Amino acid sequence: MSAKRSRTLRWRDCLEQILSRGGGLEISVAPPKDASIPSDAVNLVWRVRLLDIQADQIVIEQPGTMGRSFALPAGTPLVGTMSVGQNRWMFHTTVIGLAEANKPRGFPALCLTPPEGVERCRRTSTDRISTAEVSLPEARCWPLVDPVSAVPAEVANRARIRELEMARETSDLAPELEAILLPAVGPLATASLANIGGGGVGLRFMPSEAIDLDTRNVYWLRLDLRPWIPAPMTVSARLAHTFSDAMQVVHAGFAFDFSHNQDHRAFVIDQMALCMERINSSIRKAA
Repeated sequence: MSAKRSRTLRWRDCLEQILSRGGGLEISVAPPKDASIPSDAVNLVWRVRLLDIQADQIVIEQPGTMGRSFALPAGTPLVGTMSVGQNRWMFHTTVIGLAEANKPRGFPALCLTPPEGVERCRRTSTDRISTAEVSLPEARCWPLVDPVSAVPAEVANRARIRELEMARETSDLAPELEAILLPAVGPLATASLANIGGGGVGLRFMPSEAIDLDTRNVYWLRLDLRPWIPAPMTVSARLAHTFSDAMQVVHAGFAFDFSHNQDHRAFVIDQMALCMERINSSIRKAA
């Protein structure tokens, strides 16, 4: 049996390896194929800690960001991804319910059904296996030359999203986001929003879009979470870490930075919560 085939069959060993090093999984709720949801709706991928592995369930922390967790009702179907080194596997699972123990950082813990099997996937802009596909949102990234200049741009971004939300509620026609107010920034790079974590996001830069990233710098991010929120959301962030895989794809972790505008923190959390609420609602309607 080949080493690749052996690792695919021995997925529990991979999970044990992730658990032993205090690592995590990526989970996403795939939008249902429903007429009310655009066919190009993106998946939000949440980076969560793996807490326990039992014969009949996997225990993870509930997804969340910046101290706020977001509920996933029992019965919610998920696509999970686990990574060991350069290798990634995807699998199907379902939320069983809340766990009684294990509450890291105050977050509730979730019990999931164990996968019946896993399938190897590639690190591309879309993670895909034979039975599932995760389409990542687009992200744009600029080096932020003057962090203070981001404050009016963040205020404008909040106003624009709220304007479009109001138009949605009143059924008034409103144009999609056109040009955005930019702070003092450097060259643009396009990426994919690979995952959302406890205090920031992970971005994935294809080789043709890779830029020089420096942990000493602050960056300006534009995260396109449509259709879950009506316009892309912007936020300042500090680069935490980077690595390049065998395909020269750059994976970068960013921590949100609200040091110059604390008011923007609550807005970002609320938008993330709204995304999860609308994804859950779309599942209930399709059920």
